Amino acid sequence: MLAMASPASAQKIPLDQLSAYFNAFKTAAASFTQMNDDGSVSTGNIMIRRPGRIRFEYDAPNDSLVLASQGQVAVFDAKSNQPPERFPLVRTPLYLILAKTVDFSQAKMVIGHAQDGPATTVTAQDPKHPEYGTIQLVFTADPVTLRQWIVTDGSGQQTTVVLGDFKLGEKLRLSLFDIKAEMTARGF
Repeated sequence: MLAMASPASAQKIPLDQLSAYFNAFKTAAASFTQMNDDGSVSTGNIMIRRPGRIRFEYDAPNDSLVLASQGQVAVFDAKSNQPPERFPLVRTPLYLILAKTVDFSQAKMVIGHAQDGPATTVTAQDPKHPEYGTIQLVFTADPVTLRQWIVTDGSGQQTTVVLGDFKLGEKLRLSLFDIKAEMTARGF
């Protein structure tokens, strides 16, 4: 009798609804906690400006910065006097959610779609380049909200990012995502 009185269990969020979620927002911001493959933990703030831009500002003592813009990712190591390490955004699984149009129905993009309690998990890869790794996205419903992701890079290393209160529609200046301006400000 108690089972009948409890609310129906959560339903897996359909892929078209998850694609629409990403395509409906242009900007978002949240605090985050990052767990790295080596066991280290970092915290900070993340800002997204779709398409193609993301900014990870890491808290002290790390104080690093990761920027993606204009098809590039730049990793600024606060402990180094070197210019940032740079590589193409399309070679990272984050590209899939920063694309101009997110379409999880694309052939061979989604390699996993499951529901566990209140969470829906989608595992996606670049269908043309699965060797670049995967991104596992965790959502909750009512309303649909991105809660965390796990990026597994091409070498198998995993990075988990757990998001705080994910706020959509934040006002984010384009200059926050300017790699060249950041390099100039840091003397490179």
